[in-house]
Amino acid sequence: MSEQNDDEEQVPAVVLDYLPHGRADDDRPQYQKPALAYALGIEEFRLFEVTLEEDVSLTITDRFDADPADDLVTNVTEIEYEDLSGAAQSELEHAIRDVVETDEERFVNFYNDAQPITLRLHQLNLLPGIGKKLRNNILEERKRKPFQSFEDLGERVSGLHNPKEVLVERILEEIREEDLKYRTFVRVEEQQQG
Repeated sequence: MSEQNDDEEQVPAVVLDYLPHGRADDDRPQYQKPALAYALGIEEFRLFEVTLEEDVSLTITDRFDADPADDLVTNVTEIEYEDLSGAAQSELEHAIRDVVETDEERFVNFYNDAQPITLRLHQLNLLPGIGKKLRNNILEERKRKPFQSFEDLGERVSGLHNPKEVLVERILEEIREEDLKYRTFVRVEEQQQG
């Protein structure tokens, strides 16, 4: 876990779960427990536990800045997938899908801009269900003309039935799996070596 400093830039996030009375494992009296939100960072898909100011109420899917300098927030801690509440884990896939749909151009451009990682591995091969043949079909089509939307992608590349869901699946995998060798969408805090 790592806390963010006040001088970091704003982190747009979406609420995965809101706990108006804090965590159940907090032994303090209820009136002393601050409200918490579990949130997903929209840009780098980082997970946060956010302590909220008094009288702040959020609902699932609300978007806000997970920034301690913000009037709503007193503390932001980056957490792992396992640290999320059960409700937040359940909401995660829906939140990722919403981010991908809302910022379609950014994610379609992944298909337009993906590059080789090594001589034998391409970023497109990291996506679930995309092997050599499908990867080559995508590369050929994008040479002709960049993809404009997920619909355009699905129509022009035979075999790529739901390009949006493929991305959602990969982002979810990058969030859940700690020991992935390659990450494309999720930025992970580097572990401090001591």
